[in-house]
Amino acid sequence: MNILINGLTLELLQGDITDLPVDAIVNAANSDLILGAGVAGAIARKGGPSIQAECDEIGGCPVGGAVITGAGSLPCTYVIHAVGPRFGEGDEERKLGSATRASLQLAKQHSLSDIAFPAISTGVFGYPMANCARVMLRTILEFAQNDHGSVRHVIICLWDSDAMETFTTELSRQFSQ
Repeated sequence: MNILINGLTLELLQGDITDLPVDAIVNAANSDLILGAGVAGAIARKGGPSIQAECDEIGGCPVGGAVITGAGSLPCTYVIHAVGPRFGEGDEERKLGSATRASLQLAKQHSLSDIAFPAISTGVFGYPMANCARVMLRTILEFAQNDHGSVRHVIICLWDSDAMETFTTELSRQFSQ
């Protein structure tokens, strides 16, 4: 599903984010920037050790923030490490919105044209998929309606059909408002 908002295309795609030849993919990171399981584990396996080495040099990132590294052997140019909230830690909606916004701002600051997100915090952090879809899509739509600079294409790359259906339903709901 694709929609165009103010010159920015938002696309929902089912697949493996580590296979996308975009300017940047977003890693659903932890605050220690240790590439462990889920999306981060796939990035580490496919991208090689240079990504973790750059994360180690950065040292960490607060929940709701994002940092950028090279992409090693991945087909993208950069990895943006967005630290989303753990379900139950409090203030999750604001933190997830902040991590999404920080990722978009890094893409804009680095003059990137396309960026791909996973469903941040929905894996080992346990954040509900429907809540994630609502917060991430609202944040991306707000970014698209304002000054999105060089960013022209935002992909949300979802691993399975259930996540795809959840995000598609939520995008239809938000875009029709």
